[in-house]
Amino acid sequence: MPIYKKSKSSFWWIDIRTSGGERVRRSTGTYDKRQAQEYHDKVKAELWRLDKLGEQPEFSFDQAALKVLKLSEGQKDYKTKIRHIKYWRSCFGGRAISSLTSDEIFNNLPTHRLVKSGKSKAQPLAAATKNRYLATMSRILHIAYDENWLQKIPKLGKFKEADVRIRWITREQAQLLINQFQTEWMRNVCSFALSTGARMSEILSLEWSQVDIGKKLCWVTGDKAKSGKSRPIPLNSDAMSVIWSCLGKNKKWVFVRDTGTHPKEINRKSFNSAVKKLRLGDFHFHDLRHTWASWHVQSGTPLMVLKELGGWETLEMVKKYAHLDASHLEMHANSVTFWSPISKTEAA
Repeated sequence: MPIYKKSKSSFWWIDIRTSGGERVRRSTGTYDKRQAQEYHDKVKAELWRLDKLGEQPEFSFDQAALKVLKLSEGQKDYKTKIRHIKYWRSCFGGRAISSLTSDEIFNNLPTHRLVKSGKSKAQPLAAATKNRYLATMSRILHIAYDENWLQKIPKLGKFKEADVRIRWITREQAQLLINQFQTEWMRNVCSFALSTGARMSEILSLEWSQVDIGKKLCWVTGDKAKSGKSRPIPLNSDAMSVIWSCLGKNKKWVFVRDTGTHPKEINRKSFNSAVKKLRLGDFHFHDLRHTWASWHVQSGTPLMVLKELGGWETLEMVKKYAHLDASHLEMHANSVTFWSPISKTEAA
């Protein structure tokens, strides 16, 4: 049968045989029988023209976009890709992928962040956010090129992003911050972040099955790591104190509220209140990770070691902390002077 349903609630499917005997079966993506029939007739006509006239069929932007979504299933940024592709389909849905140009893509980039009705006004998108939309579009175009749906990939540039923001506090400020929290679980979560550099999602998703108290280690599994790769986290004495404090409060989760329930995120109101009271300025929970990394660099931890400890994918991502340590330059600083007394060697 040319069109059919696999079940009463499924999309209509097409089933076509080419003159060469090849069988083409695919979903039409619609529940409407008339639309499914139109799609069947269109595909059949394209296959005939390809077979008899050698014409290559036009592939739609939607086909390439949906293929990217299918290939991205299971990735940590899958929801972001869905959001990006939903936006791009609102611009180019139904268009032939080969008809897109660089200028069109740039002219259709979103300019402001969408907000719910009744909320504050939409804010202009940062250059970094626009680059993420472009990255998703680039992925769609490259998939189309790999499938021979495109002869040439439109060249997409990038917006210049702001310098990487590094915000850290001193050990004295960190102690004052921890002492501001009224609940033990918030003190534990923030102390663990400062002593391990773990991200919020990695901390709050930590299970006792991922902790080895004897070896003073815990593990971030690949499904919970930003990079998608598992990594061990050594637990120093501060981190171990937190672990001991959490024992016996929940059979599965390491970090739970004082009521015993498992939190999906920190108490932001409490955190922001403590930051405001200490006048720490623009300081966020993720800056505890920046603080941990900054302390390591200032203490002389090699960048390659810090990269492994923090779970960064590239050394470039760690080099943003390098300016905090100049110990490797100190020994050379006095090699050239002009006010200091002339050395005997120079005088000779």
